Amino acid sequence: MRDHGLGSWPARRARSRPGRPALLSEHGTLTYADLFARVTALAHALRGLGLGRGDRVAYLGPNRPSLVESMFAAHTLGAVFVPLNTRLATAEVDHQLQDCGASILIYSAESADVVERLTAAPLLMAVDGGAGSGHDYEESLRAAPTDPIDEPVGHDDPALILYTSGTTGSPKGATLTHGNVIWNCLNTLVELDLTSDEVTLVSAPLFHVAALNMTLLPTLLKGGVAVLMRGWDPDACFDLVERHGVTWMFGVPTMFADLARSPRWRTADLSSLRSLLAGGAPVPLQLIRTYQERGLEILQGFGLTEAAPGALILSAEMSTVKAGSAGVPHFFSDARLARPASAGTEADDAGEILVEGPTIMPGYWGRPDATATVLSEDGWLRTGDVGRMDDDGYFYIVDRIKDMYISGGENVYPAEVESQLLEHPDVEECAVIGIPDDRWGEVGCAFVRTRPGASLDREALTAFLTGRLARYKIPHTVRFVEDLPRTASGKVHKRALR
Repeated sequence: MRDHGLGSWPARRARSRPGRPALLSEHGTLTYADLFARVTALAHALRGLGLGRGDRVAYLGPNRPSLVESMFAAHTLGAVFVPLNTRLATAEVDHQLQDCGASILIYSAESADVVERLTAAPLLMAVDGGAGSGHDYEESLRAAPTDPIDEPVGHDDPALILYTSGTTGSPKGATLTHGNVIWNCLNTLVELDLTSDEVTLVSAPLFHVAALNMTLLPTLLKGGVAVLMRGWDPDACFDLVERHGVTWMFGVPTMFADLARSPRWRTADLSSLRSLLAGGAPVPLQLIRTYQERGLEILQGFGLTEAAPGALILSAEMSTVKAGSAGVPHFFSDARLARPASAGTEADDAGEILVEGPTIMPGYWGRPDATATVLSEDGWLRTGDVGRMDDDGYFYIVDRIKDMYISGGENVYPAEVESQLLEHPDVEECAVIGIPDDRWGEVGCAFVRTRPGASLDREALTAFLTGRLARYKIPHTVRFVEDLPRTASGKVHKRALR
């Protein structure tokens, strides 16, 4: 087999554990043999449409087997898979499709309305019969050849383009190679001690790098079974854990808090759970203790899309001893602090966290300028986060260099929101910050200075942003001000706003 990339995994698993369930979902059960057959057929279908090595295959839809099949089929051909955020507005999807130069968009019925409004759509393939225009997914599989495809794919070939919003307001596509993803899977297997009998609940959306690379793929690499949730629902989570004997899951702290607040929390059968991995934001100590009272330990991870994503991890046994820490570097990764020249050398001195290792992306898609700002010549990735390190080598995040905030596990970059606010004819100036929120961790607060004589309210601004931005990016609070505080250099003083 000349394919040493991710696309070979279904074939390799089918030859060793063909009858073992690979995917469980509301659409039924797929064994590893089933997955291999469907991936092969879809790869033939895509090749018949003219797709091949290096082409971009985009997918828009919730967690379901067709997303997994589309990814592996793309990789089988040496193509690049681009999973798109289902929460994005049509204009944002349009931009990302054009930016990556997608040759085809595979989509499910849930996203048909967005697809119908696209202005420059590539080839289309609808997963659900009658979902809209384009090729039919299941018909394409039925009509395709079944002979195996052995396209040579190496670890340095691009595998994924995952979009992450930038501080300039222009989302960038982090390009991850097959090697980046494979090394991240190895880190995950080492740190979580995953086994071949894992039953993994994939409860976060697979367009997120953590759900894809920290949850689904390590499970399939070990030959476990992945239980796909269409969308987050605490009751459905409890049901699936009990029904399938789920052994581990990943979630953002908001999701774990939802479970702990549920009336079913104290009575649900969670005895099968061995590992819980949280990421996207720090886990409150009280929530850690709530889980410990039920005999459950939460591991905490810190990472970013550009690192595929694992960078630091805090083991369950250290979750209270080192409460508030982001942990230590993953097994095959390294991290250090880049302190200003004027800083001291004490452990508590803060600096920017830099990460290095085989999981670090080669760069942003088509953005050498942006790549140069985050990657050093010797391969260290600037995370944009300020941290400190204690005497035991544990890292703590103390501030963000960038103004990003995290709402319900989703990264929100104020510059992107501000650029859309400034499109409103009555907005003269604005600034967006993240403010604490009991449920979402942080939500957006916009400070707006209107043009003279304008009459504007929050409802009007929200209506204006709807369709331009994903809902989670739209500020929950709008404050109208006569002026904005500024630094000595004339920039808006966001710390004063906070």
